[in-house]
Amino acid sequence: MSDKNEFSLAELMIVAASEVWRGDGEVLASGIGVIPRLGASLAKLTHGPALLMTDSETYLVEEPVPLGPRGDYVPKYSGYMSFERIFECVWGGRRHAMIGPTQIDRWGQTNLSVVGDYRKPKAAMLGVRGLPGNSINHVNSFFVPNHSPRVFVAGEVDMVSGVGFKPERWDDGVRRDLMDIRRVVTDLCVMDFDGPGRAARVRSLHPGVSCGEVQEKTGFPLIAAPDIAETPHPTAEQLAIIRRLDPHDLRAAQLKGNPPGIRAA
Repeated sequence: MSDKNEFSLAELMIVAASEVWRGDGEVLASGIGVIPRLGASLAKLTHGPALLMTDSETYLVEEPVPLGPRGDYVPKYSGYMSFERIFECVWGGRRHAMIGPTQIDRWGQTNLSVVGDYRKPKAAMLGVRGLPGNSINHVNSFFVPNHSPRVFVAGEVDMVSGVGFKPERWDDGVRRDLMDIRRVVTDLCVMDFDGPGRAARVRSLHPGVSCGEVQEKTGFPLIAAPDIAETPHPTAEQLAIIRRLDPHDLRAAQLKGNPPGIRAA
């Protein structure tokens, strides 16, 4: 394991994010945002070589493309990946994306459209985008850089952009076998919705974080997984890969103050 001074919280979260794709096989791994993208890239280069990855433009690549200006780096292209082909992966369940919702509720439903009343919202984002179809047709995981009750809301999300496990929201006869919510990676912990009745569980706590703090900052009840543990620290090999994939240190700007991976006592 690395020494506590050798990694940031962002790097710890990248490693935690990479684990959401473990065992997925040949699916399109889509990390939306710097930390999720680095997580998907780390997964591709370590435990998930069969994962499919794009250059975020129109091509499949044999290895993840580093973030930011590429300099002399030339991507190793392996095929054309148009929107049409992306949709083929989406509709057939051959994609696993990590997204960053504005709100998440106890049923795993997500909102990235508006905050407040839909007819007169307090804030409007970019709309539901592709999430309604994506959330039904393939697996998703969530990334939350600031764990708080404003994200993990007490009731139902203000606008259901992505489906979850609330039975009343599903029409009879609609297929549910392609959707799932794999993991939620936040700046405090790693969660899932695999508890009794798809209840939200805490799977691991980041160094220096308690279950009490996580519950205090969550608007709905949580349970602890039977095997709850501390989130694994990045290894030296993982850190070397992350730093090669992010040569301009864009990850340092993703969390306020770029905190260390282990909190000071």
